[in-house]
Amino acid sequence: MGKPLSDDALDTLFRTARTYNGYTDEPVSQDQLRAIWDLMKFGPTSANQLPARMVWCVTDEAKAKLAACASAQNAPKILAAPVSVVIGMDTNFHEHLPELFPHNQTAKSWFDGNAELREASAFRNSSLQGGYFIMAARAIGLDAGPMSGFDNGKVDAAFFADTPAVRSNFISTLGHGDPATIFDRSPRPAFEKFNTVA
Repeated sequence: MGKPLSDDALDTLFRTARTYNGYTDEPVSQDQLRAIWDLMKFGPTSANQLPARMVWCVTDEAKAKLAACASAQNAPKILAAPVSVVIGMDTNFHEHLPELFPHNQTAKSWFDGNAELREASAFRNSSLQGGYFIMAARAIGLDAGPMSGFDNGKVDAAFFADTPAVRSNFISTLGHGDPATIFDRSPRPAFEKFNTVA
């Protein structure tokens, strides 16, 4: 059974954490990228599908390739960030279920021949994993700048041409956030506005 986190931890993960538009010059290490994955992989996905496929753009060449697929507003952010990340989704995730969901060896058959179900499952669960990516980055002292504002088809051609079952979901920058690049927090409504207890 879990224990409540401290207020400091909750601030780090939620209350004072922000989506950053720019970062300091402090580098991000390969060990930190692995640490993010080693946390986010424990977040729940349906039948342990784990469909997210991550491309960590750390070289200028890779960031330029990604920036070329993004909007004019987002391209400079991608180029300037220490790391930019493509969060992709594998629509053939079911091929790995015999390994990832071993206590039910029929799980792969649930998705065989049903591309529509695989697409919906891959999108839903890779989106969950993208959320875990953001929280894992915050948990190890980094900041993220998740974004839309890019051409999925161009990203897929640039990064997943050899794996056509893998397609982009969303992208994010990653680094040590520069407070000068953010504006005042947008409204966060009270429970009563958008919630119903039935």
